[in-house]
Amino acid sequence: MAQQLADRRDIDFVIWEQLDGEKFIKEGGYAEFNRKTCDLIINEARSLAIKEILPSLAESDETGVKFDSGTVTVPESFVPLRKLILEGEWQNLMVSPEMGGQGAPPFVSAAATEYFMAANWPLFTYASLGCSTAGMIQNHGTEEQKKKYIPNLVSGKWGGTMLLTEPQAGTDVGAIETSAVKNPDGTYSLTGNKIFITNGEQNLTENIIHPVLARIEGHEPGTKGISIFIVPKFMVNDDGSLGERNDIVCTGTEEKMGIHASATCSMSLGSKGKCVGFLLGEEKQGMKIMFEMMNEARMATGLQAFAYASAAYLIAVNYARERIQSRDIMDYKDPAAPGVPIIKHPDVRRNLLWMKSIVDGMRSFFYYTGVAGTKAEIVEDETERRRNSGLFELLTPLIKEYLSFRGHEVCVQAMQVLGGSGYIKEYLVEQYTRDCKITTIYEGCSGVQAMDLLGRKLPMGGGKVFGSFMDEIKKTVEAAKKIDATSAMAQQMEKAANRMAEVAMHLGVTAMEGKLREAFAHSLPFLHAMGDVIMAWMLLWRAAVAAPKIEGAKKSDAAFYQGQVKTADFFIHTALYETMGAFDAIQATCTAALDIPDEGFGGL
Repeated sequence: MAQQLADRRDIDFVIWEQLDGEKFIKEGGYAEFNRKTCDLIINEARSLAIKEILPSLAESDETGVKFDSGTVTVPESFVPLRKLILEGEWQNLMVSPEMGGQGAPPFVSAAATEYFMAANWPLFTYASLGCSTAGMIQNHGTEEQKKKYIPNLVSGKWGGTMLLTEPQAGTDVGAIETSAVKNPDGTYSLTGNKIFITNGEQNLTENIIHPVLARIEGHEPGTKGISIFIVPKFMVNDDGSLGERNDIVCTGTEEKMGIHASATCSMSLGSKGKCVGFLLGEEKQGMKIMFEMMNEARMATGLQAFAYASAAYLIAVNYARERIQSRDIMDYKDPAAPGVPIIKHPDVRRNLLWMKSIVDGMRSFFYYTGVAGTKAEIVEDETERRRNSGLFELLTPLIKEYLSFRGHEVCVQAMQVLGGSGYIKEYLVEQYTRDCKITTIYEGCSGVQAMDLLGRKLPMGGGKVFGSFMDEIKKTVEAAKKIDATSAMAQQMEKAANRMAEVAMHLGVTAMEGKLREAFAHSLPFLHAMGDVIMAWMLLWRAAVAAPKIEGAKKSDAAFYQGQVKTADFFIHTALYETMGAFDAIQATCTAALDIPDEGFGGL
């Protein structure tokens, strides 16, 4: 059974038909790109991912990384494969040409990255994470820092990281203890320990550039007193050559449930008193600068989970087409009736269509949000730029949490379709399920994203940003009402969207009345329910685009378009009813989880 990783036809539909990518390219000033060049890029990414990278996925999971005396060795297969990625400049596809990247439209980068992440996420991260580090330096570094670090980070010659978490300070970043003391020459001496550092050490690059959160000696406690520093593994001379080894070392790697080929490191800074760091931006601006990279990382985490889900679903649906098991339910009385592929069984079909609805909705949601984020930077009209910026900010915690949460569920259900075969390593759904779970945890766990949504994002602009979001949904609803095939779906979608707004208001009022614990106890269920409404919106939008094209289309396209309509019909008239019940439960604001005594949880 050939592995597809992602549905190429569906990618085309989202980019060129749903989002009108050609118009975006023309208006966005992407002079070097047109539909033909974008298609060629995506096709090349698909070919490289499937033919070259994917065969390394199971092997590298089995091999994992090796730690010995401060050195981390990655799977041998990564060396030539990473070279292929860098030769094609796949790691910097969306990075601006100003920084040495290719400046591709956001949906092209998303499509290519979807393939690479599904093929081997750890490998692609070793090649691409440096671009995120470069982005922070580009936005906040001095001209000297930009010249010294960015070219080698963007090219992949050097690796990059993000040093934030400490043993006593995970979500509570303000509790970090890593300290910085200013030296007479303007550099800083850092001392501290960091944990859970992706790619903190590896043997693929000659240097690693670490952005490190630390508190300058004497600065106030909490997040307001935090600064950020550039800490290179090897010092970089003025002529670009490498100098002496800096006092930042890996003290170990974590043994994990999944993503075994990704080096998750513990890092020690200044154990010999000689860790040199360079201030990035201004003092006490560390959290502001770090969160720029964090938001990018949260988008990437959502894409990672979605990529796993897409690949797992395609394994499941193709397995269901081939696996013969039991006779058709309509022939249950006939013991001589032949067996049929399990895709003919009603419950399997329901499960597959649920997975398809989530995967399709997630693809549209991610690509749409990426376009909004890009418009927030390139649109000339200030009002439109601010509107897209607000939408991007509002949707980021949903991209991170909802795609991670549902993406893992899709992997689990793909395993269910394969049955016992899904639980063994012969099929990749077992690995995708293990690898996917981390996406709900790192870069801000589920509860953190829910608190961000309720506490920061919904109230933005006095509710105007949420209002713009509702306006976007209403546009789709009104268009779908005018089409016979989608009219009933649009009406149900409208009810769900209005109910979402009512419950959002209820939670906001509850919080403003001082009942913060009551409101935030229901913030994650609300985020998931809001995500369901967004899935329904995206699927309705898809159906409204597809329905008028069915008649007169060639057979394969007609089936694809019919699939869009039926997928929206299924989700809106099954899953969305469950979401309406979830809204009722949230508005009831049950306080049992708050009222139960600590001892009442048991386990004593």
